[in-house]
Amino acid sequence: MSLNRSEKEAVITDVTGLAAKAQTLVMAEYRGITVADMTQLRVTARKQGVSLSVLKNTLARRALSGSAFEVASDQMTGPLIYGFSEDAVAAAKVVAEFAKTNDKLVIRGGAYGGKALDANGVKQLASIPSKEVLLAQLLGLMQSPISRTARVLAAIAEKKGGGAEAPAEAAAA
Repeated sequence: MSLNRSEKEAVITDVTGLAAKAQTLVMAEYRGITVADMTQLRVTARKQGVSLSVLKNTLARRALSGSAFEVASDQMTGPLIYGFSEDAVAAAKVVAEFAKTNDKLVIRGGAYGGKALDANGVKQLASIPSKEVLLAQLLGLMQSPISRTARVLAAIAEKKGGGAEAPAEAAAA
């Protein structure tokens, strides 16, 4: 099904808008995937805030020219699904998790921070914890010294309190 010029311009505008908001682009080859599996992937992606699009590669190249994702234009060959996410790791996580259970989805590459990623780079990006987990870990690290100090002070106070009670009991006897 061929698109006319205005439809192509609309696609380019939409993709340019997605790229402007996104931090990460992930590309995967979807040859041989069933419609049901593709629907499942799209539902999962939508829940994670990832926008998945099947685009003509020439339109994708035009839409991404001048953006931070232009570095990945040489990887845009074959039937690809493009995943954009505002969260730095969400698109990589969604595609990598789906690729683990469906061998027909092959990660081709992507881009993050103005640098092109190969398939291994996308998998490494997917292995990074999400923003919420990283913030929780940071908060735990920041609270750790304070809570340790509080426990030590409580233990010292308990010892002093326990040591003071023992002589008082001995004097009463």
